[in-house]
Amino acid sequence: MSFKIVNNDITKMHVDAIVNAANTGLKEGGGVCGAIFRAAGAEKLRAACSKLAPIKTGEAVITPGFNLPAKYIIHTAGPIYRDGKQRERELLRSCYLNSLKLAMENHCKSIAFPLISSGIYGYPKEEAKAAAVEAIEEFLNTNGDEMEVYLIIFEKN
Repeated sequence: MSFKIVNNDITKMHVDAIVNAANTGLKEGGGVCGAIFRAAGAEKLRAACSKLAPIKTGEAVITPGFNLPAKYIIHTAGPIYRDGKQRERELLRSCYLNSLKLAMENHCKSIAFPLISSGIYGYPKEEAKAAAVEAIEEFLNTNGDEMEVYLIIFEKN
């Protein structure tokens, strides 16, 4: 089991799966989502996503990685942060846990996550990071898996 927090561009990660912080319609968005669509090949990814949409907040689905170094893209819809009292943490944890479960079901040995919901969805970064770490460690401890997990904190230098 390996879990690392790194500063990197998720679209350049050489892992079995990267996670897209998606919207429930699985439409091309801004931020991480937009970068993933552009790097994967927007037309192909749009077509694949249209067959799976919509999803509910906290759910996860999988598509090929197309032009990315990753074999798969796992799309999960994070919660929009309101006040922390609308089940946001529970839904955010579900994003990580459902993505990890899907990765395991698809025999992924490595996966990279962005900090889900911490951009335009307004989740406070430190709280989002704490929820991510907690969910990832819980999954790895429970499943005793040999999966390599990366949490990507993208900060421009």
